[in-house]
Amino acid sequence: MVNSAVTSYAPAEPATEASALPVTPRGTVSATLLDVLLRGADPGALENLGRAAAARTTDAVRDDDIQLSLLILYALSYGTFDQLGAEHEWSPELVRLRGDLEAAFEAALREQVPVPPTPEPTVPAVADALFALTAEPSGPSLAKFVAKRASREQVVEMLVQRSVYTLREADPHTWAIPRLTGRAKAALVEIQADEYGGGHPERVHQHLYARTLRGMGLSAEYGTYVDHVPAITLASFNLMSMFGLSRRFLGAIVGHLAAYEMTASIPCRLYADGMRRHGIPEEVSHYFDEHVEADAVHEQIAARDLAGALAEDRPELTADIMFGAAACLAVDGAMGEHILRSWKAGASSLVRPLAGEAAA
Repeated sequence: MVNSAVTSYAPAEPATEASALPVTPRGTVSATLLDVLLRGADPGALENLGRAAAARTTDAVRDDDIQLSLLILYALSYGTFDQLGAEHEWSPELVRLRGDLEAAFEAALREQVPVPPTPEPTVPAVADALFALTAEPSGPSLAKFVAKRASREQVVEMLVQRSVYTLREADPHTWAIPRLTGRAKAALVEIQADEYGGGHPERVHQHLYARTLRGMGLSAEYGTYVDHVPAITLASFNLMSMFGLSRRFLGAIVGHLAAYEMTASIPCRLYADGMRRHGIPEEVSHYFDEHVEADAVHEQIAARDLAGALAEDRPELTADIMFGAAACLAVDGAMGEHILRSWKAGASSLVRPLAGEAAA
């Protein structure tokens, strides 16, 4: 299980108009990185900062400076923020920094995440191992709490916490498509086609979630809530970004997607139930209703046709498939634990309160 201790930091002042970026530094690395990207500082200032951050942290998974820096670096490849020029994507200094931070992140995951034994590289064995892994609860159920007990304000917090990934839903896993062949490639394309609306822009899952946010009086602009969420929430998105953007993590990103799809259907039904309990109309909760049926189908494709087929075709990736699945469950479980622990203590799960009508 991922360490549950939360790294504390003093929230910075909101992003300045000059930066025009909805994130503020959480330490030396992210501050220097933003100086380089936004203010033209010498990239040489980044030298050795990643290694220094790795040496000083007690838990890279929950380190605010490391996780925010990784989110910003990955944004260069996604094109998340227009303010970050494309010319920076392959800057040697930034690539080196990313590699140093990823090494710390991976090392922490390898130490903390319990990985089950590697199954035989066959479709039935891998599918059975994934179903057994995902059947075990990774912690208290956030979805059950939302369905039965969460206040409307806590429902809003849940939506804010999920926005860091869900406004880019499916994108991290799509990086794997050109690296796969045959059965596994076809299976991933089948899943992703559904995620992207099957050719209908209004059904793209990212857009459905944006509609949910707007229906709750929240911003649907990506990055608006990065400053509001803790490192473990950033780590959940960074985990799949790291896996998806690196060829060496091909097995891990496949395992991650399998675990994600295999554990989504029931929680989505419970989230929708919690929203309806507060009288939130179905057109706002539709994102979650959409996933109840879709993910029930996707879990079979992901476990058998994607992960199982990849293991049969490339047996050397079987252990990585299981690592990716276990890491998904551990990090997302830790994120849920943080939210529930905060709520049960009568506190917000956010590190900075929402302003204005979004908090209502």
